Amino acid sequence: MSQLISQPLNVGIIGAGGISQRHFEGYRLGGANVVAFADVSESTRKQREQEWQARGYASFEDMLDRESLQAVSICSPNAFHAPAATECLRRGIHVLCEKPLSLDLNACGEMIEAARLSGAVLQTGHHLRSSPQVETAKRLIDEGRIGQVTFMRLRQAHDWGGAAEVRGVFGSKSASGGGTLLDNGCHMMDLARHFGGDVSSIFARTSTLKFDIEVEDVSLASLEFESGAQGSVENSWSATAWEESFAVYGTLGSLECSNRMGPPRLRLLTREYGFGTWDKGDETWYDFAAPSNGHVRSIQHFLASITQGLPVVCSGEDGRESVRLVLGGYESARTKLPVNV
Repeated sequence: MSQLISQPLNVGIIGAGGISQRHFEGYRLGGANVVAFADVSESTRKQREQEWQARGYASFEDMLDRESLQAVSICSPNAFHAPAATECLRRGIHVLCEKPLSLDLNACGEMIEAARLSGAVLQTGHHLRSSPQVETAKRLIDEGRIGQVTFMRLRQAHDWGGAAEVRGVFGSKSASGGGTLLDNGCHMMDLARHFGGDVSSIFARTSTLKFDIEVEDVSLASLEFESGAQGSVENSWSATAWEESFAVYGTLGSLECSNRMGPPRLRLLTREYGFGTWDKGDETWYDFAAPSNGHVRSIQHFLASITQGLPVVCSGEDGRESVRLVLGGYESARTKLPVNV
Protein backbone atom coordinates (compact mmCIF):
# COMPACT_ATOMS: atom_id res chain seq x y z
CA MET A 1 0.00 0.00 0.00
CA SER A 2 1.40 3.38 -0.97
CA GLN A 3 2.03 6.00 1.70
CA LEU A 4 -0.91 8.33 2.26
CA ILE A 5 -0.43 11.92 1.11
CA SER A 6 -1.43 14.97 3.15
CA GLN A 7 -0.26 17.75 0.82
CA PRO A 8 -2.14 18.82 -2.35
CA LEU A 9 -1.35 16.46 -5.20
CA ASN A 10 0.49 17.50 -8.35
CA VAL A 11 -1.52 15.99 -11.21
CA GLY A 12 -0.91 15.53 -14.93
CA ILE A 13 -3.46 14.88 -17.66
CA ILE A 14 -2.63 12.76 -20.72
CA GLY A 15 -4.85 13.75 -23.63
CA ALA A 16 -6.32 17.26 -23.49
CA GLY A 17 -9.47 16.77 -25.57
CA GLY A 18 -13.09 17.29 -24.54
CA ILE A 19 -13.38 14.92 -21.57
CA SER A 20 -10.16 16.24 -20.04
CA GLN A 21 -11.94 19.46 -19.04
CA ARG A 22 -14.18 17.44 -16.69
CA HIS A 23 -11.06 16.00 -15.06
CA PHE A 24 -9.42 19.41 -14.76
CA GLU A 25 -12.52 20.84 -13.08
CA GLY A 26 -12.78 17.86 -10.75
CA TYR A 27 -9.17 18.20 -9.62
CA ARG A 28 -9.55 21.92 -9.10
CA LEU A 29 -12.64 21.41 -6.93
CA GLY A 30 -10.87 18.59 -5.08
CA GLY A 31 -7.91 20.78 -4.15
CA ALA A 32 -5.34 19.11 -6.42
CA ASN A 33 -2.99 21.00 -8.73
CA VAL A 34 -3.02 20.20 -12.44
CA VAL A 35 0.53 21.28 -13.20
CA ALA A 36 1.12 19.61 -16.58
CA PHE A 37 -0.54 17.81 -19.45
CA ALA A 38 0.42 16.02 -22.65
CA ASP A 39 -1.23 16.17 -26.06
CA VAL A 40 0.11 15.56 -29.56
CA SER A 41 -1.77 18.55 -31.00
CA GLU A 42 0.19 21.80 -30.85
CA SER A 43 -2.96 23.92 -31.14
CA THR A 44 -4.59 22.01 -28.27
CA ARG A 45 -1.49 22.47 -26.14
CA LYS A 46 -1.47 26.22 -26.70
CA GLN A 47 -5.16 26.46 -25.88
CA ARG A 48 -4.96 24.38 -22.71
CA GLU A 49 -1.79 26.13 -21.51
CA GLN A 50 -3.75 29.37 -21.43
CA GLU A 51 -6.95 27.87 -20.02
CA TRP A 52 -5.35 25.68 -17.36
CA GLN A 53 -2.17 27.64 -16.65
CA ALA A 54 -0.29 24.34 -16.88
CA ARG A 55 2.78 23.18 -18.79
CA GLY A 56 2.05 21.32 -22.04
CA TYR A 57 4.11 18.47 -23.53
CA ALA A 58 3.94 16.72 -26.88
CA SER A 59 4.46 13.27 -25.31
CA PHE A 60 3.47 11.77 -22.00
CA GLU A 61 6.96 10.27 -21.62
CA ASP A 62 8.50 13.74 -21.72
CA MET A 63 5.99 14.97 -19.16
CA LEU A 64 6.69 12.08 -16.80
CA ASP A 65 10.44 12.60 -17.10
CA ARG A 66 10.33 16.33 -16.45
CA GLU A 67 7.54 16.70 -13.90
CA SER A 68 7.12 15.50 -10.32
CA LEU A 69 3.63 14.04 -10.43
CA GLN A 70 1.74 12.00 -7.86
CA ALA A 71 -1.31 11.26 -10.03
CA VAL A 72 -2.37 11.25 -13.66
CA SER A 73 -5.66 11.18 -15.56
CA ILE A 74 -5.57 9.43 -18.92
CA CYS A 75 -8.01 11.01 -21.37
CA SER A 76 -6.39 10.10 -24.69
CA PRO A 77 -8.11 8.06 -27.44
CA ASN A 78 -8.84 4.47 -26.42
CA ALA A 79 -5.96 2.89 -28.32
CA PHE A 80 -3.42 4.86 -26.27
CA HIS A 81 -4.76 4.21 -22.76
CA ALA A 82 -2.81 1.07 -21.85
CA PRO A 83 0.78 2.14 -22.69
CA ALA A 84 0.45 5.42 -20.81
CA ALA A 85 -1.35 3.92 -17.82
CA THR A 86 1.09 1.04 -17.44
CA GLU A 87 4.12 3.33 -17.61
CA CYS A 88 2.66 5.68 -14.99
CA LEU A 89 1.79 2.82 -12.66
CA ARG A 90 5.26 1.29 -13.00
CA ARG A 91 6.66 4.63 -11.84
CA GLY A 92 4.34 4.54 -8.81
CA ILE A 93 2.07 7.29 -10.14
CA HIS A 94 -1.62 6.90 -9.30
CA VAL A 95 -3.83 6.57 -12.39
CA LEU A 96 -7.42 7.45 -13.19
CA CYS A 97 -7.92 5.99 -16.66
CA GLU A 98 -10.91 6.83 -18.81
CA LYS A 99 -12.83 3.81 -20.00
CA PRO A 100 -12.06 1.43 -21.56
CA LEU A 101 -8.77 0.55 -19.90
CA SER A 102 -7.88 -1.31 -23.10
CA LEU A 103 -9.59 -3.55 -25.63
CA ASP A 104 -6.84 -6.10 -24.96
CA LEU A 105 -7.66 -8.07 -21.80
CA ASN A 106 -3.98 -8.97 -21.37
CA ALA A 107 -3.09 -5.27 -21.41
CA CYS A 108 -5.76 -4.66 -18.78
CA GLY A 109 -4.10 -7.37 -16.70
CA GLU A 110 -0.71 -5.73 -17.09
CA MET A 111 -2.12 -2.46 -15.79
CA ILE A 112 -3.69 -4.19 -12.80
CA GLU A 113 -0.43 -6.01 -12.04
CA ALA A 114 1.64 -2.82 -12.37
CA ALA A 115 -0.65 -1.13 -9.84
CA ARG A 116 -0.35 -4.09 -7.47
CA LEU A 117 3.45 -4.14 -7.65
CA SER A 118 3.91 -0.40 -7.19
CA GLY A 119 1.11 0.12 -4.68
CA ALA A 120 -0.36 2.88 -6.85
CA VAL A 121 -4.10 3.41 -7.14
CA LEU A 122 -5.70 2.39 -10.44
CA GLN A 123 -9.24 3.65 -10.92
CA THR A 124 -11.34 3.08 -14.05
CA GLY A 125 -13.26 6.16 -15.18
CA HIS A 126 -16.76 4.69 -14.99
CA HIS A 127 -18.01 7.92 -13.48
CA LEU A 128 -21.66 6.81 -13.28
CA ARG A 129 -20.84 4.79 -10.16
CA SER A 130 -20.17 8.12 -8.46
CA SER A 131 -23.38 9.85 -9.54
CA PRO A 132 -25.78 10.47 -6.63
CA GLN A 133 -28.63 8.59 -8.29
CA VAL A 134 -26.50 5.47 -8.86
CA GLU A 135 -24.94 5.65 -5.39
CA THR A 136 -28.42 5.85 -3.87
CA ALA A 137 -29.78 3.03 -6.03
CA LYS A 138 -26.84 0.79 -5.13
CA ARG A 139 -27.36 1.46 -1.42
CA LEU A 140 -31.07 0.60 -1.67
CA ILE A 141 -30.28 -2.62 -3.55
CA ASP A 142 -27.68 -3.62 -0.95
CA GLU A 143 -30.17 -2.88 1.83
CA GLY A 144 -32.60 -5.33 0.24
CA ARG A 145 -35.27 -2.73 -0.45
CA ILE A 146 -36.20 -4.25 -3.83
CA GLY A 147 -35.48 -7.85 -2.85
CA GLN A 148 -33.64 -10.12 -5.27
CA VAL A 149 -32.77 -8.41 -8.55
CA THR A 150 -34.60 -10.16 -11.41
CA PHE A 151 -34.34 -7.81 -14.40
CA MET A 152 -32.76 -4.52 -15.40
CA ARG A 153 -32.81 -2.18 -18.37
CA LEU A 154 -29.88 0.18 -19.01
CA ARG A 155 -29.71 2.81 -21.71
CA GLN A 156 -27.27 5.52 -22.81
CA ALA A 157 -28.05 7.16 -26.14
CA HIS A 158 -27.51 10.48 -27.92
CA ASP A 159 -27.09 12.03 -31.37
CA TRP A 160 -23.81 13.94 -30.93
CA GLY A 161 -25.78 17.10 -30.25
CA GLY A 162 -27.33 16.98 -33.73
CA ALA A 163 -23.94 17.06 -35.46
CA ALA A 164 -23.73 15.83 -39.05
CA GLU A 165 -20.63 13.76 -38.23
CA VAL A 166 -19.30 11.73 -35.32
CA ARG A 167 -16.91 13.84 -33.26
CA GLY A 168 -13.13 13.43 -33.46
CA VAL A 169 -11.72 9.92 -33.75
CA PHE A 170 -14.78 8.17 -32.30
CA GLY A 171 -15.75 6.83 -35.72
CA SER A 172 -12.29 5.35 -36.34
CA LYS A 173 -11.90 1.63 -35.71
CA SER A 174 -8.13 1.89 -35.19
CA ALA A 175 -8.23 4.80 -32.73
CA SER A 176 -11.40 4.00 -30.80
CA GLY A 177 -11.81 0.26 -31.27
CA GLY A 178 -15.59 0.38 -31.47
CA GLY A 179 -18.68 2.52 -31.63
CA THR A 180 -21.60 3.07 -29.29
CA LEU A 181 -21.46 -0.47 -27.84
CA LEU A 182 -17.98 0.38 -26.59
CA ASP A 183 -18.24 4.11 -25.96
CA ASN A 184 -21.62 4.15 -24.22
CA GLY A 185 -22.15 0.45 -23.61
CA CYS A 186 -18.95 0.19 -21.59
CA HIS A 187 -20.54 2.39 -18.90
CA MET A 188 -23.76 0.41 -19.01
CA MET A 189 -21.95 -2.93 -18.74
CA ASP A 190 -20.22 -1.63 -15.64
CA LEU A 191 -23.54 -0.51 -14.16
CA ALA A 192 -25.02 -3.93 -14.92
CA ARG A 193 -22.32 -5.62 -12.84
CA HIS A 194 -22.52 -2.90 -10.18
CA PHE A 195 -26.26 -3.50 -9.71
CA GLY A 196 -26.59 -7.20 -10.49
CA GLY A 197 -23.24 -8.92 -10.02
CA ASP A 198 -21.26 -10.93 -12.55
CA VAL A 199 -22.68 -11.75 -15.98
CA SER A 200 -22.56 -15.28 -17.40
CA SER A 201 -23.51 -14.68 -21.05
CA ILE A 202 -24.29 -11.96 -23.57
CA PHE A 203 -26.18 -11.83 -26.86
CA ALA A 204 -25.79 -8.64 -28.92
CA ARG A 205 -26.69 -7.02 -32.22
CA THR A 206 -25.12 -3.95 -33.81
CA SER A 207 -25.87 -1.73 -36.81
CA THR A 208 -24.44 1.32 -38.57
CA LEU A 209 -27.44 3.28 -39.79
CA LYS A 210 -26.88 7.04 -39.55
CA PHE A 211 -23.20 7.91 -39.91
CA ASP A 212 -20.58 7.04 -42.52
CA ILE A 213 -18.16 5.53 -40.01
CA GLU A 214 -16.14 2.35 -39.48
CA VAL A 215 -17.95 1.38 -36.27
CA GLU A 216 -21.53 0.77 -35.14
CA ASP A 217 -23.92 3.57 -34.17
CA VAL A 218 -26.69 1.36 -32.70
CA SER A 219 -26.39 -1.65 -30.37
CA LEU A 220 -28.64 -3.85 -28.28
CA ALA A 221 -27.38 -6.50 -25.85
CA SER A 222 -29.15 -9.05 -23.65
CA LEU A 223 -27.37 -10.16 -20.49
CA GLU A 224 -27.82 -13.21 -18.31
CA PHE A 225 -26.38 -12.84 -14.83
CA GLU A 226 -24.85 -15.60 -12.78
CA SER A 227 -27.77 -15.11 -10.36
CA GLY A 228 -30.22 -15.95 -13.15
CA ALA A 229 -31.39 -12.34 -13.53
CA GLN A 230 -31.81 -10.89 -17.02
CA GLY A 231 -30.76 -7.51 -18.38
CA SER A 232 -30.97 -5.30 -21.46
CA VAL A 233 -28.31 -2.78 -22.53
CA GLU A 234 -29.35 -0.30 -25.24
CA ASN A 235 -27.03 2.23 -26.89
CA SER A 236 -27.28 4.58 -29.85
CA TRP A 237 -25.63 7.50 -31.59
CA SER A 238 -28.85 8.29 -33.47
CA ALA A 239 -31.20 8.96 -30.52
CA THR A 240 -32.15 12.62 -30.87
CA ALA A 241 -31.08 14.58 -27.78
CA TRP A 242 -29.59 12.69 -24.83
CA GLU A 243 -30.69 9.87 -22.59
CA GLU A 244 -29.09 8.15 -19.64
CA SER A 245 -31.39 5.84 -17.74
CA PHE A 246 -31.64 2.68 -15.69
CA ALA A 247 -34.41 0.55 -14.27
CA VAL A 248 -33.72 -2.28 -11.83
CA TYR A 249 -36.57 -4.62 -10.91
CA GLY A 250 -36.64 -7.02 -7.98
CA THR A 251 -38.92 -9.38 -6.13
CA LEU A 252 -39.99 -6.65 -3.68
CA GLY A 253 -39.73 -3.43 -5.65
CA SER A 254 -38.07 -1.46 -8.42
CA LEU A 255 -35.75 1.48 -8.99
CA GLU A 256 -36.11 3.76 -12.02
CA CYS A 257 -34.18 6.83 -13.13
CA SER A 258 -33.99 8.77 -16.40
CA ASN A 259 -32.89 12.18 -17.64
CA ARG A 260 -34.93 11.92 -20.84
CA MET A 261 -37.74 14.24 -19.71
CA GLY A 262 -35.75 16.52 -17.42
CA PRO A 263 -33.33 16.37 -14.48
CA PRO A 264 -32.91 12.75 -13.38
CA ARG A 265 -35.08 11.69 -10.46
CA LEU A 266 -34.80 8.29 -8.81
CA ARG A 267 -38.03 6.47 -7.95
CA LEU A 268 -38.26 3.59 -5.49
CA LEU A 269 -41.52 1.71 -5.99
CA THR A 270 -42.59 -1.00 -3.53
CA ARG A 271 -45.75 -2.58 -2.12
CA GLU A 272 -44.62 -2.47 1.49
CA TYR A 273 -47.89 -0.97 2.77
CA GLY A 274 -50.46 -2.67 0.56
CA PHE A 275 -51.09 -4.27 -2.79
CA GLY A 276 -52.12 -1.03 -4.49
CA THR A 277 -53.23 -1.36 -8.11
CA TRP A 278 -51.58 -2.54 -11.32
CA ASP A 279 -49.95 0.86 -11.86
CA LYS A 280 -49.69 2.18 -8.29
CA GLY A 281 -47.56 1.27 -5.32
CA ASP A 282 -45.72 2.94 -2.49
CA GLU A 283 -43.41 5.55 -4.02
CA THR A 284 -40.33 7.28 -2.69
CA TRP A 285 -38.73 9.91 -4.91
CA TYR A 286 -35.12 11.05 -4.63
CA ASP A 287 -34.14 14.46 -5.99
CA PHE A 288 -30.54 15.66 -6.02
CA ALA A 289 -29.13 19.18 -5.95
CA ALA A 290 -26.47 18.30 -8.54
CA PRO A 291 -27.61 15.06 -10.23
CA SER A 292 -25.04 15.19 -13.05
CA ASN A 293 -21.84 15.62 -11.06
CA GLY A 294 -20.63 12.03 -11.46
CA HIS A 295 -17.35 13.10 -13.08
CA VAL A 296 -16.50 15.48 -10.24
CA ARG A 297 -17.46 12.95 -7.57
CA SER A 298 -15.47 10.25 -9.37
CA ILE A 299 -12.34 12.38 -9.19
CA GLN A 300 -13.05 13.19 -5.55
CA HIS A 301 -13.25 9.43 -4.89
CA PHE A 302 -9.93 8.97 -6.71
CA LEU A 303 -8.28 11.64 -4.58
CA ALA A 304 -9.72 10.10 -1.40
CA SER A 305 -8.34 6.68 -2.34
CA ILE A 306 -4.89 8.23 -2.69
CA THR A 307 -4.87 10.56 0.31
CA GLN A 308 -7.08 8.63 2.76
CA GLY A 309 -6.68 5.04 1.63
CA LEU A 310 -10.40 4.64 0.92
CA PRO A 311 -11.53 1.76 -1.36
CA VAL A 312 -11.35 2.48 -5.08
CA VAL A 313 -14.85 3.22 -6.36
CA CYS A 314 -14.23 1.40 -9.66
CA SER A 315 -11.12 -0.75 -9.73
CA GLY A 316 -8.94 -1.94 -12.56
CA GLU A 317 -10.58 -5.34 -12.21
CA ASP A 318 -13.99 -3.69 -12.64
CA GLY A 319 -12.72 -1.92 -15.74
CA ARG A 320 -11.40 -5.17 -17.19
CA GLU A 321 -14.76 -6.91 -16.68
CA SER A 322 -16.70 -4.18 -18.48
CA VAL A 323 -14.28 -4.60 -21.40
CA ARG A 324 -14.79 -8.37 -21.28
CA LEU A 325 -18.55 -7.85 -21.67
CA VAL A 326 -18.12 -5.41 -24.56
CA LEU A 327 -15.77 -7.79 -26.36
CA GLY A 328 -18.26 -10.59 -25.76
CA GLY A 329 -20.93 -8.37 -27.29
CA TYR A 330 -18.88 -7.80 -30.43
CA GLU A 331 -18.19 -11.52 -30.74
CA SER A 332 -21.89 -12.26 -30.34
CA ALA A 333 -22.83 -9.66 -32.98
CA ARG A 334 -20.28 -11.18 -35.35
CA THR A 335 -21.40 -14.80 -34.86
CA LYS A 336 -25.08 -14.04 -34.18
CA LEU A 337 -24.82 -16.38 -31.18
CA PRO A 338 -24.78 -15.95 -27.40
CA VAL A 339 -21.29 -15.75 -25.91
CA ASN A 340 -20.31 -17.04 -22.46
CA VAL A 341 -18.19 -14.53 -20.57
